[in-house]
Amino acid sequence: MSNAPPVSKRLKEARIASGLSQKQLGIAAGIDEFSASARMNQYEKGKHTPDFLTLKNIAKALGYPTAFFYADDDSMANVIATYHKLSKIKKGIATKYIENL
Repeated sequence: MSNAPPVSKRLKEARIASGLSQKQLGIAAGIDEFSASARMNQYEKGKHTPDFLTLKNIAKALGYPTAFFYADDDSMANVIATYHKLSKIKKGIATKYIENL
């Protein structure tokens, strides 16, 4: 992985996958519309890291779990995002499967 903090990399990946602009995402996450684009840009470039509550709001707006943004390994990030999308029953099955490996 690059030297970019995992939060900035994952944030950009998730935002692009969602089809939202930086401004749209920032506003959806509760950031003031006049600074939303600039703040999201700084987060994606790794100049600043959002605090946990802000990241939770961003994650919710994107439909990702907060843990996804902290994963520094691409495979783990994919597992976290995929697991998040599963139904409660399938999560139980997946968890038991992993525990038995």
